[in-house]
Amino acid sequence: MRVVAALSGGVDSSVAAARMVDAGHDVIGVHLALARSKSEGGKSRGCCTIDDARDARRVADALGIPFYVWDFSAEFAEDVMADFLAEYRANRTPNPCLRCNEHIKFRAVLDRALALDFDAVATGHYARVIEGPDGPELHRAIDPDKDQSYVLAVIEQDLLKHCAFPLGDSVKADVREEADRRGLRTAHKPDSHDICFIPDGDTAGFLTRALGEQPGQIVDVATGQAVGSHRGTFTVTIGQRRGLDLRIPGEDGRPRYVVDVDATTDTVYVGAPELLDVRGMTADQVIWAAPAIDHEWVDVLAQVRAHHQPVPAMARFLDGHLQVELLESIRGLAAGQSVVLYRDTQVLGSGRIVETVAASDDSVTVGTLGRRDDRA
Repeated sequence: MRVVAALSGGVDSSVAAARMVDAGHDVIGVHLALARSKSEGGKSRGCCTIDDARDARRVADALGIPFYVWDFSAEFAEDVMADFLAEYRANRTPNPCLRCNEHIKFRAVLDRALALDFDAVATGHYARVIEGPDGPELHRAIDPDKDQSYVLAVIEQDLLKHCAFPLGDSVKADVREEADRRGLRTAHKPDSHDICFIPDGDTAGFLTRALGEQPGQIVDVATGQAVGSHRGTFTVTIGQRRGLDLRIPGEDGRPRYVVDVDATTDTVYVGAPELLDVRGMTADQVIWAAPAIDHEWVDVLAQVRAHHQPVPAMARFLDGHLQVELLESIRGLAAGQSVVLYRDTQVLGSGRIVETVAASDDSVTVGTLGRRDDRA
């Protein structure tokens, strides 16, 4: 099998490529030129630094495979960075890693790989592709601490047959030991955690520079009084408590959290933590990694963050939207986040949350979240 091994310059992609070579495949190493940022103090904070490209080349040399750099910077700017800003302008909280996986690391890379007569793309993601009765299935990795199936749920089922995840049956500690044993220079390289085009980790600052300040009031839901101000609704996140600089008249000692935002009036609402609880949601931009469910309710597990504990739920697909009813409430969801549905360890599909249903009748009913409905 002819394989494109995506080499990010990290330990995981290095070992994944090595395993594909060991398996006897015809492998080339490819580093993706996306958003370039300088490393700080020699440490990589994103996934696209010049140092990462150099490390990727050295790994390819050590494995004895050809190495190429594929420039997807224009696609990345349009499909990931521009989308990131557009979502915040629309008062949604996006996940750029999912968008990158959807548009760049799999769709665009696979399109080019297949056009060049390669059979598959291998990456260092922790997930598994298993052949099932209805075709290839995407499953969780066996290492629960590293499982990345959530951010891969944007891969359509027809693409899974061209995806290889050699680390899905491994735990991270063993992968590092293997890299060390192989003498790969990435063996002890720290993992990257930040958004690659925001290498300093200051998302609020990045958004303020890109979108400009859009100041407004912070209002206490309980009293209706203004208790602070902000530089833009995009500088706060649902569930945030710290850094709000609230001025509560007759301070009562009760913590306030960001429970909602209203972009039409540039108002941020704060209140008690229980106001963050939701019992359901509606999602659009639905992508199926398995045969689609229909309008009948089915039992699923719902996960709303990369490392969030999934909760039992019921879901149906109706008029192009995914409706999810949670059997256990979830706290602190924001419009724009992704919900991923599972059946046991198998990924069924994903969607972008556009509205949530409040768990309590006392919950706030303004803005994009906390809305109640009359569904039974």
